[in-house]
Amino acid sequence: MTAILITDQEFLHFQRFIHDAAGITLPSSKKALVASRLACRVAEHGLGSYGQYLRLLMSQAAPEEVQTAVDLLTTNETYFFREMKHFKLLRELALEARHRPTDSFRVWSAASSSGEEAYSVAMVLADCLADGPWEVVGSDISARVLQRARAAHYPMARANHVPATYLKRFCLRGLDEYEGTLLVDRKLRSRVQFTQVNLNTTLPQLGTFDVIFLRNVMIYFNDETKRQVVLRMVSLLKPGGHFLIGHSESLNRVNDTLEQVAPSIYRRPRGASAR
Repeated sequence: MTAILITDQEFLHFQRFIHDAAGITLPSSKKALVASRLACRVAEHGLGSYGQYLRLLMSQAAPEEVQTAVDLLTTNETYFFREMKHFKLLRELALEARHRPTDSFRVWSAASSSGEEAYSVAMVLADCLADGPWEVVGSDISARVLQRARAAHYPMARANHVPATYLKRFCLRGLDEYEGTLLVDRKLRSRVQFTQVNLNTTLPQLGTFDVIFLRNVMIYFNDETKRQVVLRMVSLLKPGGHFLIGHSESLNRVNDTLEQVAPSIYRRPRGASAR
């Protein structure tokens, strides 16, 4: 069977589609990636071209297919305790929070993908705050990866950076047919809430947070989308709260409310308004 090729014009339309849906800017170098990820959906619907598949998406006749396409075009690569210095800072902040036990310590993993980041956060908070008042919210635009996050079942290779004591306390090693995998402990899973959020639209009522993780996401946004996304998110950051981004990212010319305290680590000054 001859493979269906995606034309330059069709790719241009998919660039517009994913930007409108998720604020993601796909460079021209991603043409082959788009074709490979959507090929299964073109075949599933018995279509003869990517253009026909795009017309299906735009017809509003199959809204569930739009979500499937967004899921497939969203990059979701992560592992436990990625960028360890952020978790060292989180530990310091959580230990400080023990002195104000009536105030719940809340963390948002805003692009949580399949959940490794959110559960890494939860391990640190469970270690530092035990059964005290703390919460973790994990969100993503992809319904598919959120299902995996709630299942909390991962290849053991994803856990190479998990401290040995945490691995023993918070994870169950798979046996027999599940060998080579781990399952996050039920008690820890119960402290993490996952919800579908599109950062490129008005945010739902999530409350306010002491720490927000928005890591390795802005590289997919253009400058204006970055400004709008960060503005919305900073409005949910408590005064004195910390905003963490990827090491390859910067908030220069993106937001003038947050102050940089270290590379990839920002803080909302007390008394500062989001703008």
